[in-house]
Amino acid sequence: MKKLHMILTLTMILCFIFGCQDKQAMAELEAFRAQTIVEEQNEALFRKVINELNKGNTEFFKELYAPDYGYYFPSNSQEPLSLEETQEMINMHLISFPDYNWTIEEIFAVRDSIIARISNAGTFTEDYYGIPATGNKVESSAIFIV
Repeated sequence: MKKLHMILTLTMILCFIFGCQDKQAMAELEAFRAQTIVEEQNEALFRKVINELNKGNTEFFKELYAPDYGYYFPSNSQEPLSLEETQEMINMHLISFPDYNWTIEEIFAVRDSIIARISNAGTFTEDYYGIPATGNKVESSAIFIV
């Protein structure tokens, strides 16, 4: 009976110790969990963008992107492309390279940003902004910070 009493007492003490952990540590843990959820959602959203591009769908831009969206392409450009200009550029790309495919090689979610290394390839079958089609396969890669 003494052993049972000691075990129950020890169990109660342990429950009290673990139940009264530092509230600041618990708040930090909860903030970390919330940040992890945001990062997972951002990564899933970026993967959805790539999947839609691979389907040839650019209408998703209107659904997923903010009206004041800007795309810096090329990356040294001082003026970003608007949502409509980006959609037009991607559509032209898909016409010129109908089998174009984007592949996520690496992806990192950091706070409210996504960093992704993308590779892509397609066959150049239609003129592209005045450049005559060659019929050759084109491959490239890029790093996106979104």
